[in-house]
Amino acid sequence: MLEKKWWHEKAAYQIYPKSFCDTNGDGIGDLKGVISKLDYLKDLGVDIIWLSPIYCSPLADQGYDISDYYNIDPRFGTMEDMEELLAEAKKRDMHILMDLVVNHCSDEHEWFKKACEDPDGKYGKYFYIKDYKDGKLPCNWRSYFGGPVWEPLPGHPDKCYLHVFHKKQPDLNWENPELREEIYTMINWWLDKGLAGFRIDAIINIKKALPFKDYPADRDDGLAPIQLMLKEATGVGEFLGEMRDRTFAKYDAFTAGEVFDEKPGDLPLFIGDGGYFSTMFDFNETTFGKSDLGWYAATRITPDDYRNRCFESQRKIGDIGFLSNIIENHDEPRGVSFYIPDGEVTPTSKKLLATMNVMLRGLPFIYQGQEIGMENMEFTSIDQIDDIATLDEYEVSIKAGLTPEEAMKVASLHSRDNARTPFQWNDKAHAGFTTGTPWLTENPNYTRINLESQRNDPDSVYQYYRKLTALRKNPEYAETVVYGECIPVWEDRHNLMAYYRKSSEKTLLVIGNYQTEPQTVTLPQELKKVVLNNLPTLVKDGKTLTLAGYQAVVLEV
Repeated sequence: MLEKKWWHEKAAYQIYPKSFCDTNGDGIGDLKGVISKLDYLKDLGVDIIWLSPIYCSPLADQGYDISDYYNIDPRFGTMEDMEELLAEAKKRDMHILMDLVVNHCSDEHEWFKKACEDPDGKYGKYFYIKDYKDGKLPCNWRSYFGGPVWEPLPGHPDKCYLHVFHKKQPDLNWENPELREEIYTMINWWLDKGLAGFRIDAIINIKKALPFKDYPADRDDGLAPIQLMLKEATGVGEFLGEMRDRTFAKYDAFTAGEVFDEKPGDLPLFIGDGGYFSTMFDFNETTFGKSDLGWYAATRITPDDYRNRCFESQRKIGDIGFLSNIIENHDEPRGVSFYIPDGEVTPTSKKLLATMNVMLRGLPFIYQGQEIGMENMEFTSIDQIDDIATLDEYEVSIKAGLTPEEAMKVASLHSRDNARTPFQWNDKAHAGFTTGTPWLTENPNYTRINLESQRNDPDSVYQYYRKLTALRKNPEYAETVVYGECIPVWEDRHNLMAYYRKSSEKTLLVIGNYQTEPQTVTLPQELKKVVLNNLPTLVKDGKTLTLAGYQAVVLEV
């Protein structure tokens, strides 16, 4: 029996601070902006707020390159602002998470600067610094952002350092116990300040398969995907268990791990009772169809694919623990533009996607703007793109023979910048995000998709999300929605997604018609109550239901 935790019945929300709310007109969102919207988030039904990085950073990778773990970047505000946010959240019984980025830091961090001064000294051992051998790199791994994982060490042309992400993000050497102590001290410092916990970035990457070696290349660049190394790396649990015991466990902190490429059978260790983390994100849907060749070779997900991937995750996790379920985040395009077929994105289909995801067993994470149905940006020029991953993938597409127009279409569909355009608060200039010039251009559709137009509309996407979060906390249904089994049904039906949420108290049946044409289903038992419906009516004849296009219902049976 799963041990009940304080966070199980909550709903979580991710804020990308740079694009959320700007209060000083510099075009960059800030902590005061977050504070100003706490009541909005409380009304939405949010209990837990995850802030993407706000530490001091050169922003080479939008804050995931941290130059000082103990200070707030001035672009976002001050430590006093952060302390005010923690205090105001506490008043509202809300919980603040920060992003914990400890696979790497910035090349502008004091540790790396000192490593460059003395590669053989104390701080040189905080990183992976190697000699060139006959002019060759230590291994042929490809970084997540393209190109080799090795970069010349500044001031030392005979040496290079490891970075599995951007070259300005040198990897930290977790094999060094002194480095680990530095990290644990920092984590506890933040928890002492009143943080509820952390979302933990790229955490599987902290364990490398050593010694460094080459893997079979999969492109003309002679490099191999980093995932091949991760499959061979063993022993990450020793680091994760130590970190849990030295930090999170002492505070009953909530932790959500960004975990890819976990080994079969490791789930209980990661998120079971006493696991390394409270929960981990389900990326099974977001990774569907990806190709080692690049975005241009990816397979577009279909409604049936989406259903199957969701159920695959639910079966894998069983009653081991809780997954954190997402439709989108800062690293993905907008879910409604990605998971709903082209030409079928409407308020109704957006509500269907919300229903099918939020009602799954696990903790729902809403990404900013998701609750109003924000969509992908129609980028027309690579000059509009800020994201380093998108810029790399555009070049990969061009090298593969795509025209600039074709490469731009690929980039537009997959780009992380889709999720990073400013939050659309209203139909005023710059979507009400800033009085200045936004750091990234707002989506032109803000005049029709914005919070102000939906806030008082009972049929809006926003109001529907409020109903979903309320259902999770409704005393009549909470036990079932939070802890009940998730049992798929009618899996052979085309463009239909349905599953039971079953507890000893109640049985709910969640059904979504994932297409524009109506579909008929016959219930195996009597319908007791329509708990939630994304359309005004439900056509019923005895036990037979006719679902309109993209209709989604939650039924008590």
